[in-house]
Amino acid sequence: MTPIIVPEVTLISCDMTMPVIGMGTSPYPKVDPETAIAAILEAIRAGYRHFDTAFVYGSERDLGGAIAEALRLGLVKSRSELFITTKLSASFAERDLVVPAINMSLRNLQLEYVDMYIIHWPFKLGKVVSSMPVEKGVLLPLDIKSVWEGMEECKRLGLARGIGVSNFTSEMLEDLLSIAKIPPALNQLEMNPLWQLKELREFCKAKGIHVTAYSPLGSTPSRFGDNKVLGSKVLQDMAKAKGKTTAQIALRWVYQQGVSLVTKSSNKERMNQNLDIFSWSLTEEELDKISRLPQHKTITFASIMGPHDVVLRIDAGL
Repeated sequence: MTPIIVPEVTLISCDMTMPVIGMGTSPYPKVDPETAIAAILEAIRAGYRHFDTAFVYGSERDLGGAIAEALRLGLVKSRSELFITTKLSASFAERDLVVPAINMSLRNLQLEYVDMYIIHWPFKLGKVVSSMPVEKGVLLPLDIKSVWEGMEECKRLGLARGIGVSNFTSEMLEDLLSIAKIPPALNQLEMNPLWQLKELREFCKAKGIHVTAYSPLGSTPSRFGDNKVLGSKVLQDMAKAKGKTTAQIALRWVYQQGVSLVTKSSNKERMNQNLDIFSWSLTEEELDKISRLPQHKTITFASIMGPHDVVLRIDAGL
């Protein structure tokens, strides 16, 4: 089967392009390294070239092993064909820890650089957290000026081609932009047809910050999240009428908002379906119908981390 060619988006602040669909490697459900590496290789065969990981996921080593194997097998000819994103853990969100943290991630990934390095959360953890919710006094304010200086150093040193943030509100972005010498290339946010973040997306667009959607299909059902996106009758009816899956309708909607996305699957058929969203489109009528869906956040971080002020602001999607 011929791999699907994924379109790319230009990231304004760092003058580079990024595939509009990435494959996520978050650890839920947790699998053994062999299974994880096999899934990543299957994704490369399908056409994925953007892979998203994070230090806290514990999947950097698996991704690094898969990249090395893909090069050995000739699935990609060079490292430069891949776009790799990883993230600064909130446990290392201090000026003097940023460069050591990315170097640790690079060792895990067996790489000399990542394409995108992201501040994972707009707060700092005062100690290693082994259980949730986070106790009071452990989740601390982020010194964005000093931490961003560390991020900028990563770019200057060639350890990251681009730098960005995740889960930042418009107010947090304003604070960052007021001190940044290198503006953030992107803001990675939970976004899907039931959590559209229109105002925050408009703010990012006006500031030249690209938006990448994580959880574009909602969340695995649990006490922290739900899968109401795939359960939406509006989306299901559109899928039936167009001969598509409900997931494809949701992903295509995200793409038509000018937003890139990170999806996740270890199932070969679903991997291919999730890429098959470029040869067709949603009509203006369908887009309008989706735009009027009741908004519902599929992941409530306050229920995971506790009702800290910064977490509540993230949950509000401001």
